[in-house]
Amino acid sequence: MSSIYVFPGQGAQAVGMGYDLYQNNSDARAVFDEMDSALNEKLSDIIFNGPIETLTLTANVQPAILATSIAMFRAGNYPKPDFMAGHSLGEYTALCAAGALSLTDAIKLVRLRGESMQNAVPAGQGAMAVILGIEHDTLKSVCEKAEQETNSICDIANDNCPGQIVISGANAAIERAMELSKESGAKRAMKLALSVPPHSRLMQPVVDIMKKALDNTEIKTPIVPIISNKTCQPMTDVNEIKDALLYQITHGVRWRESVLSMVNLGIDDLTEIGPGNALIGMVNRTTDKINAHK
Repeated sequence: MSSIYVFPGQGAQAVGMGYDLYQNNSDARAVFDEMDSALNEKLSDIIFNGPIETLTLTANVQPAILATSIAMFRAGNYPKPDFMAGHSLGEYTALCAAGALSLTDAIKLVRLRGESMQNAVPAGQGAMAVILGIEHDTLKSVCEKAEQETNSICDIANDNCPGQIVISGANAAIERAMELSKESGAKRAMKLALSVPPHSRLMQPVVDIMKKALDNTEIKTPIVPIISNKTCQPMTDVNEIKDALLYQITHGVRWRESVLSMVNLGIDDLTEIGPGNALIGMVNRTTDKINAHK
C-alpha cells in the first residue's frame, strides 16, 4: 500500500476559501499572514471577501490557491505520505508541502509566474478550451491542422483524464480547433473564461523570467518524491525539479499519464488537499485502482 497527496491548480478558486480555517486554526492563519507579508499586500482580503473577478486574475489566483492549499495541509496534520504531486500550479504547492520550497519563496514564485503569464500575451489574443469525448491522438492532429489553417499556435495544455482535454494557444487557432474537434467526434468543445493561454508555446517569454527566479531561489531535496508533470515519474533531484517547473510553462500537464504512473508505482490511496475536488474526479475517470478522497 502506498499513499500520495495531490494539490490543485488554477480553476479551484472560490471566494471565501480557507476562511473558516483562518478563523479557527493558528497554523492556517500563519500561512495566510505569511502570504500577505511575502506579497506586501492583503491578498487574504480578496480571497475571503472577493470580488471573484479580482481573485480570478492570474497573478492573484496562483498565490491564493497555493496559500489556501498549504493552510489546509498544515491545519490537517497529515501523516507523511509516500509521494506528492500537483496539477500545474499545484506542483509548486507540492514542492512547498514537501519542504523543497519555503512558503515565502513559493508565494513569490507563483505571483511572478502569474504576472509573467498575464503579460506574455495581450488580452484577447490568447484562449483556452476544454474538449470532451475525443482521444488524445485525434485531438493532437486537430491542433496541428488548426495551426496550419490559421498560422497560429494551438497546443494541448492539460490531458486531464480520458475524454477531457484542455487546449491552449492563439484565439483564432483555438476557435478553429473547436470546430475541427466537433467534426472529429468530440461531444463538446467549450471555451474557458481565461485570456491567458498557459501550457502553450505562447508562454515562451515566461520561461526566461522564471529561470532567473528559480536560479535565485533555494530549492531543497523534497522529503518525499514529487511525481513530475513533465515525466510522470517521481523526482527528488533539485535540477530536475527546476527543469520540470520551466518545462510546464510551455508544455502540457500530463495528468492522465501521471495517474496511470501512480498505479504502476503501487499507489492505492490519494488525498486531494486544497480547494475543490476536481482532481478526485479526474483520478476516478482514469482508474478504479486508486481510492481518491479529500
